[in-house]
Amino acid sequence: MDPDLATWNSILSAYARNSSVNFSADPGLLDERTSSSLEVLNLFSRMQKSLVEPNEVTLVALITACAELGALSQGFWAHVYIIKNRLTLNHFIGTTLITLYANSGCLGFARQLFYQLPHIDIFCFNAMIRGLAIHGCGGEALDLFEIMKEGFAPDDVTILAVMCACSHAGLVDEGRKYFDSMASIYRLEPKLEHYCCLVDLLGRAGLVKEAEERILTMPMRPNAVLWRSLLGAASFHGYLEIGEVAVKKLVELEPETSGNYVLLSNMYSCMKRWDDAKRLRELMKDRGVDKTPGSSLVEVDGAMHEFFIGDKSHPHTRDIYVKLEEMNTKLQEYGHHARTRDVLFDIEEEEKEDALSYHSERLAIAFALIATDPCTPVRIIKNLRVCVDCHSSTKLLSLIYKREIVVRDRTRFHHFDNGNCSSLDYW
Repeated sequence: MDPDLATWNSILSAYARNSSVNFSADPGLLDERTSSSLEVLNLFSRMQKSLVEPNEVTLVALITACAELGALSQGFWAHVYIIKNRLTLNHFIGTTLITLYANSGCLGFARQLFYQLPHIDIFCFNAMIRGLAIHGCGGEALDLFEIMKEGFAPDDVTILAVMCACSHAGLVDEGRKYFDSMASIYRLEPKLEHYCCLVDLLGRAGLVKEAEERILTMPMRPNAVLWRSLLGAASFHGYLEIGEVAVKKLVELEPETSGNYVLLSNMYSCMKRWDDAKRLRELMKDRGVDKTPGSSLVEVDGAMHEFFIGDKSHPHTRDIYVKLEEMNTKLQEYGHHARTRDVLFDIEEEEKEDALSYHSERLAIAFALIATDPCTPVRIIKNLRVCVDCHSSTKLLSLIYKREIVVRDRTRFHHFDNGNCSSLDYW
């Protein structure tokens, strides 16, 4: 007996819940959500072949998966289907579509949809504030929050989105204020997620000791995400002792998570403490810990193409590498100098430059440049944070090729255009 609509919706919704978009510091969770999202798309394709017509519940599940993957073409198809078939554009669909467009780098579409919705509730506001936050539009997000307060009392999701906006825009005083307002004004109890955001806010701003103090004095037990955020900040700003404390806590909580070792190894390498970096890599090997490979997804003609560092499995590999060599030559002509201090190994400078040149997003950009129309933006999704060298080179590539390049990493969006980035180099 073939599944009916209710059965399809139950299965699709279950996978969609597992793929629910939430920018995470844990690459393992990102991989799990990506798998669930791809399964939603596969199941929906099978549902279409069975000639069962989707309804609003189906489309919410589909759009949720598309939002996680940044699968703009499929998500846009769902939006058009809703309009053509005169389905109800309720707040569930509206919120999901806002998230889709925000997560696909189409912030203009998200804004347009938000202001055209017939009924806007707190869920719509939360989605839009979050969409602005992860794009670095901190001021606009806070302005929208002030408008929201005229009709709705903020919930804990709202405060988290607002704090996220402050974190990505470097608004430290404002972020502290919103965190403190949870209990003092809105009678909301801060959760682990709010402490994670606060530590991230302080750490990005270089207030690493204050971030550590917040962790040590919080009323609940710190989790791995908190310690990893502190480790990342300590690594970036050179607080070695705090970084080592964070690693010890992380190894207790997550002995098999590679990113914890890699961050500290990166810190040792930046300080040219090669013996310590080597010791840490040997420790990873002894414990059977494998480094999470960096990957980048790019959508071309409705199909998702995935690349890994040094990847040569794509059908157009030869053309991609020819383009990559052209990109590297042009970067040098424009004065780009590879930031080799971020390469984790004690190898020759030329080898380090080669290692950086083959990062996954470089390959994805090269493919997009040869496979898409010169007037269209390049949209890429990474499972890891953008490294400093790729960030500076992508800014230049957007200028060289006159293309907007939108990169979504594991925490935020970077809109590269005409040699600049929306992050203002603060990420």
